[in-house]
Amino acid sequence: MAISRRDFLKVIGFTGVTSAVATIGGVLIGRGEDILKEIKPASKVRWAMAIDTRQFKTDEDFQKVIEACHKAHNVPNIPDPIRQVKWIWVDTFEKAFPTIEHEYISEEIKKRKFLLLCNHCDNPPCVRVCPVKATFRRPDGVVVQDMHRCIGCKFCMAACPYGSRNYNFYPPREFLSQVNPEYPTRTTGVVEKCILCYERLDEGKQPYCVEASEGKMFFGNLNDPNSPVRKAISENIVIVRKPELTTKPMVFYII
Repeated sequence: MAISRRDFLKVIGFTGVTSAVATIGGVLIGRGEDILKEIKPASKVRWAMAIDTRQFKTDEDFQKVIEACHKAHNVPNIPDPIRQVKWIWVDTFEKAFPTIEHEYISEEIKKRKFLLLCNHCDNPPCVRVCPVKATFRRPDGVVVQDMHRCIGCKFCMAACPYGSRNYNFYPPREFLSQVNPEYPTRTTGVVEKCILCYERLDEGKQPYCVEASEGKMFFGNLNDPNSPVRKAISENIVIVRKPELTTKPMVFYII
């Protein structure tokens, strides 16, 4: 869609507009509180995450978060870039938001790196295509992967528009320098992905990545106006990935 620079600045709130949400080049952008009005809660608790991209400035900032997740969940460190397994990773603005019209975003934002992970969508296409229900969505919004039930058909990988799922081509245990005995390892032939640390959520704890981010990531119940994630989204300009696909991702990026 075509939009002038002046109109774009109005959308993102730089000219005093108090309420505006728009989809520009396929990216939902606007004041967080206005975007939240577009989301209709389906349950009392809806877990969501916000990542403040302004605060991630060094490779160490990213690596702390990735290592916390991967070590805790025994994610294999496979050097093959085509067949690597990753639950959370870093990529460029262009790859994270390929449908946005770059001319309307500042050069500084376009040069940032972005943390990517499963978006735990409200309308997850991966769940619909799984023939054995190895992946399913909990009432609180967490999209779970049952790796014991998975038959390795890769339908979910094809359906996910975010590249959040990975197939174990190699025996993953061979690529673990250290095993966390509190979390199961996997085997060849199954798909895995971020599970939003649901084992910690059930104990009232934060996801490992959020805990390791030292305030750069926010998590909580999106339906609670006083939750950290709700406040972070409400008070900032946020974007989500590929909203035109109507998957309704629940990972928000503060820009």
